[in-house]
Amino acid sequence: MFDVKPFEEKFEYALAHFQEELKKVRTGRAHPSMLDSVQVEAYGQHMPLNQVANITAPEAQLLTITPFDPTNLQAIATAIRQDQSLGLNPSDDGRLVRVPIPALTEERRKQIVKQTSEKVEDARIVLRSVRQDALKEVKRLKDAKEMSEDDQKRYEKTIDERVAHYNESIDMLFKEKEKEILTI
Repeated sequence: MFDVKPFEEKFEYALAHFQEELKKVRTGRAHPSMLDSVQVEAYGQHMPLNQVANITAPEAQLLTITPFDPTNLQAIATAIRQDQSLGLNPSDDGRLVRVPIPALTEERRKQIVKQTSEKVEDARIVLRSVRQDALKEVKRLKDAKEMSEDDQKRYEKTIDERVAHYNESIDMLFKEKEKEILTI
């Protein structure tokens, strides 16, 4: 018999991944997860920033980074400056790194919305891929005479309903993020 559960888990994973991608999108307000993509060269290897420092957002337009080891201060500032996708210019005072978050222009906001819509399409592509795999499995079981034609149609309908549900969730999350980005 056909088991929808593994495909349901893949749908859930795709949605969770999309939500994580949305967290990385800049909205003009400081948020520690904005720096999740930053890799710092510390102790002879590249490490995620959150493993070498504590990141806080004391104000809406400022991030402060307190390194666990003060000798990594310069490396942290350099790593943030080198991440061109962030477009941030950190400064350090010998104890911590301050990262002012510049206000977004209208043009930049629209550009960010466009980039976010590309993430939406990527998430939909993953959903379609999982849907195709599920439908192939249903067809294989039908061809192997392990399920009736009625069962095949019922499972196909169930799969399509689940995909529609996840697409709606993605749309809703995108609309919320778009509103957040465009709000000044």
